Order: sequence, then structure tokens, then C-alpha cells
Amino acid sequence: MKIQVVKMRVARLIVTRFGLVCFALLLAACGPVEQKQASFALQMANGEPVTRSTELVFPKDHGIHAEQGIEWWYLTANLHSDTGETFGVQWTLFRTLMPSNIESKWWDNNLYFAHFAMQHNQEHVAFERFSRAGQAKVTSSPFNATTDNWQLSSINENFLPLKLTAAHENYQVALTLSDSPMTLHGDNGYSQKTQSGHASYYFSYPFLKVNGSLMFAGQTYKVTGNAWYDREWSASLLDKNQLGWDWFSLVDSQSEESGKKGLMLFCIRGREQKAESKEEQSNKENNGLGNENGYDYCRGTHIAADGTATDISKESIKLSVIETVTIDNHDYPSKWQVELPNTPAIIIESITKDSRNQLTIPYWEGRVNATGGFTGKGYAEITGD
Repeated sequence: MKIQVVKMRVARLIVTRFGLVCFALLLAACGPVEQKQASFALQMANGEPVTRSTELVFPKDHGIHAEQGIEWWYLTANLHSDTGETFGVQWTLFRTLMPSNIESKWWDNNLYFAHFAMQHNQEHVAFERFSRAGQAKVTSSPFNATTDNWQLSSINENFLPLKLTAAHENYQVALTLSDSPMTLHGDNGYSQKTQSGHASYYFSYPFLKVNGSLMFAGQTYKVTGNAWYDREWSASLLDKNQLGWDWFSLVDSQSEESGKKGLMLFCIRGREQKAESKEEQSNKENNGLGNENGYDYCRGTHIAADGTATDISKESIKLSVIETVTIDNHDYPSKWQVELPNTPAIIIESITKDSRNQLTIPYWEGRVNATGGFTGKGYAEITGD
């Protein structure tokens, strides 16, 4: 495939953690790509599907799962300095399976992506690296996920505490992460993603205490705060009729440590539902709120202070975008309303309005505030049309 064709296809994708593998699939293809072939690449399974009956085992599951085609080590953090300023940090290592006949110490049939992003007030910066075997390394015990000099790793033989180091010119972090329980999402870590059964293994450390320093635009700050660490791996992409998702991780900011709680939600946007909701919205333009966003599958987790997970069924979640912001002629959500059973409505609002990671494959990832039925801070990810 010619590189310019690949770039044209990729430029049309605003993809999530699942979608980064699509870039690798397209690079691996051969011959001219028609639209149907490109769509097929987005829908195909890559590796062995996950199964509901598999029990997660640690420390092994902190490492690579070569049988599944896509995997990520994903950290987001809300931080504040001793001078009262606030910051957001994202660090992620992605692995995508790309089987080939290449025999080289530099190639292990995987392509690795790393993203490092920071934000402060209304400023957002994002950087990326692509790696091959030798540049990228992941071990389960002691845990280490590294690409070049960007590193998330255990400080001793136990998984926690962790240290995160990353730097790009006048932006860098050196953070210690500690003291969080583990949460298994879905059915003991088996997390269904679509009505048709696409799924992943998914666990989190939602309440990591953060201490350290960061540099933003050349100025250094001592910081503390909370980080949320996600681990997920899968063989499946989204259904052919799905366009992207909105994902949220929230941590309560009112309770004491002993009463801390978290909330994870995601809603996947369907093509048919989006078309229907556009028609509905045209009839509600003067009506204020409207569920015009075409979500066809949602799921969530209530998280207790000890990490215990309570699954939130798809029928129990209603997510609506109630405000948007226009950036470069594209509307992005800036405020959502979440309705859950026996809970006052939750309002989630973005902090840095333009939180786009304008990288090889662009997507929106930034800090949010939550009020109403859940008061706290967290991160949101927006992908798709």
C-alpha cells in the first residue's frame, strides 16, 4: 500500500485505545485499498478472542499477552502543585500484533506506540513515539513498561509503588504512584464492549496517590494528586456499525481516604443510533437537553474504597451531551449528563476544552470535573464521529 493512501485513510479515523491497532493493520496490508477493504480491516479480529472463564493471574497479567492483538498500559492523573495550580498527565504504551516472516532481533511481530500528554489551564500538549523490539520492553515481575527513556516501572519487587518518567523538550514528569487497590471490571476482569460480544480483559488501579515533580513549558512544579491506571487487552475491534466511544474515569473528591469511591463509564456510539438521534435532535432543537449522540452500548463500574467492583448494566446508563465546543469546524462534547438508577443526575464537564492529542491518529483525552450525583475529578476520552 502506498504511504499517502494510508495517511488518507488514517486521517479520517479518530480512534480509541482499540483503534490504534487499525493503523498497524493498514500498514500491514498490501495492494490498493478500497473503502470496503479498509472497513474490513477495522472489523477483523487480531489474535485470540478473550474468554469469560479465564481467571486473571498476577503478577503474570501485568506483562504482555502475545495471544491477543492489542494491549495497553494506560495512566491518567489529576495533579496540583504546592502553589495551587492544576495539571493533567497522560502516559500510555500500546502494543499491536503484526505477524510477519521477518527474522530479526529488532522485530518480535509487534509494533509499539507510546503517548505522553500534559495540560495546564487551557494549554494541552501531546507527544508520541513508535518503537520496535529492543526499544520497547515490558516485563511482568518486576513490572516495567518502557519505550526509550519513557518508563513506567515498579520501584521494588512488588507491583506498587510505581515510578513514571517521561520527557519531551520543556515538558517532563517524574512521579511516584502508590497505595491503590486493584479493581476488576465486568465479570472478574472480563469486560464486554459491544452487544454482539466483543470483549477485553480489563483491570484498574483507580486511587493511586501521586507525589513528584513536573515541568510544563519549562517551569518546574512539585505536585501531588490522584492517578488512574488502566490495563486492557483484546483481540477484537468494534463492530462494523460502531463509530467510537466516550469513556470516563472519576474519583470522588469529597470523601476521606477510607470512604473514597470511583466510577468508570463508557458508551459506544453506533451508526444507526446516531442517524436516529440526529432526527430526534432536529425535533428538539429548542428543548435544551437531548440524547442526540447515538450510543448503542454502555457499561460501567462503581468502585468502593477497597477496590470492590459493582457492575453497572447497559440498561442502567443514559448518557447525553448537553454542551459542545467547536474546534477547527468540528464539534466536541464539553459537558455531559449521566443518569444512573437511584442517583441524582451526574454532570461531567471538561476542564481543558481543546484536549486533542493531535498525533498520527488523533483523539481527545483530557481532565473533567463531575458534580451532582458524583462529585470528583477524572479523565474523559472522546473518539469517533
